[in-house]
Amino acid sequence: MKAALFVPCFIDAFYPEIAIATLELLERFGVDVDYPMQQTCCGQPLANSGAQAAAAGAEKVFAQNFADYDYIVGPSASCIHHVRAHFTAIEQTAQVRKVRASAWELTAFLHDVLGARDFPWAEFPHRVGLHDSCSALRHLHTASATEIAQPAFSKPRTLLEGVRGIAFVTPERPDECCGFGGTFSVSEEAVSVKMGQDKVDDHLRAGAEYIVSGDMSCLMHQQGCAARGGRDVRFIHIAQILNGARE
Repeated sequence: MKAALFVPCFIDAFYPEIAIATLELLERFGVDVDYPMQQTCCGQPLANSGAQAAAAGAEKVFAQNFADYDYIVGPSASCIHHVRAHFTAIEQTAQVRKVRASAWELTAFLHDVLGARDFPWAEFPHRVGLHDSCSALRHLHTASATEIAQPAFSKPRTLLEGVRGIAFVTPERPDECCGFGGTFSVSEEAVSVKMGQDKVDDHLRAGAEYIVSGDMSCLMHQQGCAARGGRDVRFIHIAQILNGARE
């Protein structure tokens, strides 16, 4: 199987180790991974700010770079959701529609496409609280939402259950937004910070040593709130745990 690795801008700039972990993890499962060298931003920040038309340039470059792949895998639900649902600033050619349909968030790709359940190389002897981002939960449906009457499920947790030594803790409000929200955290700074602090505190009361998520943007926000408030908790992307990180 051949797939293209899509690395979101903020991961490329601030957390390249997550991109490396994603690449190594896919290769562990025998995926032939390409990294299109000319890839840029998918255009999500512009679209989130209401400048949908201005995202056309980024969307066009993205479509050109990833046109030849049946699978495009990225470690960010919000970016993948933009490609799949809001990639509309450019003409919807057959090529563009194919790119949109081929975009997969990492945990969904592992769970649904590869059928991954066991990670024999991975061990993480810590108590973790799982954070499902709003994009992952309510748009990509990688886990069930508590406000909807449906059988409970969680693709990220199912994957993590294949890691030796891991222990799960559950906050009181497991699928409440952490307040990041992209440009929301800039335009509504005080509200965003309070939501982030509340989210971290909820995990701490449950006994979490680590907060883990498939969306590093949410973790970046929570990490800042925790550091400034002197809260003792660590943060890690799910790709790193599944690839064998111990801390």
